[in-house]
This record gives sequence, structure tokens and C-alpha cells, in this order.
Amino acid sequence: MDMTKISLGVIHPGSDLHLIVRLDDQVVWQTKEAQASTINLDLADDDGSHVLEIAMSGKQPHHTKIDSTGQITQDVVVTIHDVTFDDINLGHVFTEKAVYNHNFNNTTDLLEDKFYGTMGCNGTVRLEFTTPIYLWLLENM
Repeated sequence: MDMTKISLGVIHPGSDLHLIVRLDDQVVWQTKEAQASTINLDLADDDGSHVLEIAMSGKQPHHTKIDSTGQITQDVVVTIHDVTFDDINLGHVFTEKAVYNHNFNNTTDLLEDKFYGTMGCNGTVRLEFTTPIYLWLLENM
């Protein structure tokens, strides 16, 4: 059976933030500890639809420092980088296709936002893709 290799880099500052990575609703990685990690997953390359989700929770108002002019001077965020499928870096394809659902830490209704690589609010980044992965890559790169 052919397998698709999925890899993503995570810079997670800890600070009471909980980070969970799910593939097709299965938790494949989680942490509350500060760390930089590379998460490697294998997925059968059979015909199918899949969802990769990165969920952050636990962000509180004290994690963000704002100066007198309203500018953020310090913040606790999670950065997702170097997302690859079969050693091919998705780059802008990931940020173009991924959707970030959040509610500005309970200050607004749930909204669907673009994802630019940084999770600054509790929420979920979601990427839908299909296998065989080479077909998805050809259609989206």
C-alpha cells in the first residue's frame, strides 16, 4: 500500500495554550508544553477525502500585551510552517487553501478567516485535501 507522508512544523510557546493536531477526526499529536516540533504523519494514498486540523485553545487576555496606542507589543501565538506532502512544501498553497475558524477569543461570533501561518486566537485551522496526493498536488500547485 502506498503511503502519503505529511509533515508540518509547529512553534508552540506553551503558556497554557493547548494544541491538538487531528487527521480525519483522529488526534495524532497534542501538547501544552513550549516547544518547536516537526509532526510527521503517514496516510494511505488510496482514493479519498481528508481533513487536517490544527486546533488551539487556552488563550487568555493576559497572553496579549497592548500599549496605550492600542498596538500589540507582546503576544503568545502558534506558528505553523513547512507543511509538506510527500516532501513537497505546500508554501502558499497551504495558506491559500487552509481556513481559520475562530471568534477572537470569545469577543465575536465564530468567523471563517484566511490563514497566514500564525494562530493568534483560539480556533481551528482546517485543510481539506484528497488522495492520491499527487493528483491533489497537480491540481493545486
